[in-house]
Amino acid sequence: MKDNRDPLSRRGFVKAAAVAAGALGAADPARAAASAADVKIGLYSITYGGVWYRGDALTVEQVIGRAKKFGYQGVEIDGKRPHGNPLDMPKARCRQLRDLARDQGIEIYAVSGNNDFSSPIPEHRESQLLYARELMRMTADLGAKVMRVFLGWPGVTLLPGGGGRYDFAQDVWKAEHKDFSEEQTWAWCRQTLSEAAGFAGDFGITLALQNHPPVIARGYLDTIRMVRDVASPHLKICFDARLEHSLDEAAVRKAVNEVGALQTLWHFGGEFDRGSDGIVLKGDEKAMGEMLGLLDIGYKGYAGFELCHPLPVVNGQTVGLDFVDKNAQLAAEYMRGILAEAQRRHTQA
Repeated sequence: MKDNRDPLSRRGFVKAAAVAAGALGAADPARAAASAADVKIGLYSITYGGVWYRGDALTVEQVIGRAKKFGYQGVEIDGKRPHGNPLDMPKARCRQLRDLARDQGIEIYAVSGNNDFSSPIPEHRESQLLYARELMRMTADLGAKVMRVFLGWPGVTLLPGGGGRYDFAQDVWKAEHKDFSEEQTWAWCRQTLSEAAGFAGDFGITLALQNHPPVIARGYLDTIRMVRDVASPHLKICFDARLEHSLDEAAVRKAVNEVGALQTLWHFGGEFDRGSDGIVLKGDEKAMGEMLGLLDIGYKGYAGFELCHPLPVVNGQTVGLDFVDKNAQLAAEYMRGILAEAQRRHTQA
C-alpha cells in the first residue's frame, strides 16, 4: 500500500464528537440513517497471534484484557490455533471465555474462519466444510452471531525461526488451480458455501463473506455476486475497503452503499504512531470512505482492527509486542476519531 500519512489531532476528535452528538435529531433520510447507526470498535485476535511480531502469542484471556485496557467494545476470535481452533474449544471452554469477556464488559462479537472452499480436490473441500461447521458450533457456543468466511484462502506458512510468509502458500494455491477455469472454481465455492450457509442457519449465526482474493478477483462486486448466487438469509458480507485498491474515498462510500444491508462486519488495519499533530496512519487510508458509507446505510455492527502483515525490522530485529500494543491502542483511538468526524460530516451534508 501507499505510504500515505493521515494525521488526525486529538483536539479535532473531541470537537468532531461534540458536533456529532448534537445532530442526532436530524430528520432527512440520510441523517436519520446516520443517527440510527451503531458502529462499535473491536479487536481481532489475529493481532496477537504471535506470527508477525517477535514474541509469543497472547492467550484469548490476555486479548480480552488488552481490548478492555485499550477501550475496545468487543473481540473477534481467530478461528485457528492458538486462539480458536474448534478442537480446543468444547462448550465448557467457550462458556468460560464468554463469561470472562462479559464480566469485563467485552462482547465476543465474531469468529473469523480461515477456510478454503475452492480446492479442485473434493476431499479437501469436504474437510474444509467440516472445519467450517465445527467453527460455527464454536461461534454459537461463544455467544457470537457472526462468522467471517473466505471463498479461497491459501494460508500462512509459519517459519521455524519465527515469523511467517504468505508467498509460499500462494504459490501452492496457484499451482493447484492452474488447470481449472475461474468459472469452475467459482462453482466449487458456490456449492460448498451454499451448504455452509445451511449449517449457519442451524446454529443461528450469520456468515460474513469477506471481499478477499484470490477467488474474489473483482472485489466487492464479486462478493455481492456470490452472496446473490447462494441466496441464503444466513450469508452476508464483510466489506474491507483496504482490499479495494482502485477505489478512492468517494468510490468506497458508494461501494458500501451498494453492499447496503448485506454489510455485517468490517475489518480495518494499518500501522499507527503518535506525532505532534495527532495520530499518524500508514496503511488504511480508506477508513473515512467506509465509515461515511456505514453511516449512510445505518450500519449496526463492528469495525474490527487487525495487525496481520509483515511488520518493520528495527536494528536487525522484527518489532516486538510493545509495537503491537502501541498500534492496538492507537487504532482504537484513531477509529473513534474517524467515527466522530464522519458523524460531523453527515450533520453538515
